[in-house]
Amino acid sequence: MDDPNGKYRAPALEKGLDIIELLANSGEGLSQGEVAKALDRSPSEIYRMLSTLVRRGYVLRSASGDRYSLSLKMFSISQRHPPIGRVIEMALPRMRALTRQAWQSCHIGMESNGDIVVVATAESPGNWGLALKMGTVVGLWNTGTGRVLAAFRTDQEVDDLIARHRPALGEPALDRAAFEADLARIRRVGFEQMPSATTVGVTNIAFPIFSPSGAVVAALSCPYLERTDALEVPSLDEVVEMCRALADELTAIYGGTNPYANED
Repeated sequence: MDDPNGKYRAPALEKGLDIIELLANSGEGLSQGEVAKALDRSPSEIYRMLSTLVRRGYVLRSASGDRYSLSLKMFSISQRHPPIGRVIEMALPRMRALTRQAWQSCHIGMESNGDIVVVATAESPGNWGLALKMGTVVGLWNTGTGRVLAAFRTDQEVDDLIARHRPALGEPALDRAAFEADLARIRRVGFEQMPSATTVGVTNIAFPIFSPSGAVVAALSCPYLERTDALEVPSLDEVVEMCRALADELTAIYGGTNPYANED
């Protein structure tokens, strides 16, 4: 249950996390007194917390016994679940929930050595829809997924991406000026919404997913198909907002941050 007002707090846990975060920013280690002063806590309560963290292996005590530093245990634990793999694992049920709500399929694409590859997909719940298979390689400059994965990179990174990219089946020749204009527009508005450059009647929606360093690591995309029958389904604008919310949630799950969020 979310606790935005801090009603259900765990003071001991918070003290332990405060110590871990403090030591993570101190390469030389800190004494018990320095930790207590930095966190505005009493030396006795800091001693109890440090002793527990040392016993559990999260904190190391120097040979002289007067300084404490963070161990590599946190790093070791994090490696048991590769970050993007963990995000994809957690994304799939959320993607399926989105498809049930939107009546549209969606997928996640990533860049791999210049290729734009679909790494997760969820099909529309209806009798028909457009879903890309896992492992599908799509274009860089003619798809929403590819453009979003390029837009949130530095100029040098875009140059490197283009140099490594092998055109996908049917991908046209690169128009660099048009491509750069598309990337600038995407950075400005934060996502891509474009008529499909590969199929008639499809609108591509794509949003970035960011890592903790602010790098774009994946794109959440929806090939939107407009229905003309009697079934009432969400509009294009509504599906855009659903995709935006899910991409933001996946960025948060990854511990990521969008460095472009506050740009004009």
